[in-house]
Amino acid sequence: MLTFDQKLALIESFPELERRDISLNRVNFHYVGGDSDKKNVVYHLHPNGNGFVYAATLKVPKKDPKGMVNIRDFSEEELRSIIERSIDSLQSNAVSEVEETLQNIDEIWMDKEGHKLTIILEDDMWNVYAGEQLDGTFPSYNEAKQYLLEEGFKPKRKFDKQMN
Repeated sequence: MLTFDQKLALIESFPELERRDISLNRVNFHYVGGDSDKKNVVYHLHPNGNGFVYAATLKVPKKDPKGMVNIRDFSEEELRSIIERSIDSLQSNAVSEVEETLQNIDEIWMDKEGHKLTIILEDDMWNVYAGEQLDGTFPSYNEAKQYLLEEGFKPKRKFDKQMN
């Protein structure tokens, strides 16, 4: 099994991937080229060696329902291969219009003090951002919405109506 640092070095050797540090010392790597918008290729790489690679369209065993494969016990060759194949799968024109539209959905939420958070659907997960900083990740829109409501945020349109 590769260590976290070995996995990190291998993943960083792909120039088409952009590193994004997230909470709990985890790291995501986004693909920023080709036909698709930013996509998580490597998701939640953790210092304990756990992490996932996006493989929804690949023929690989042990994919979860979101198309992610756990890379905890991967060898260097296996990890390099699945990352290359994941990037290749994101370069094709095979993305449907519906999926493309869903990837571009975002909503701005505001609180009474004028702070803004944005909900964005990325790789089947709903991410909440404060500017460019990831504030939270949720498996469903309703969970992200509930979190924002509990924190005192409202969708910008509703907030604007209440202010008038």
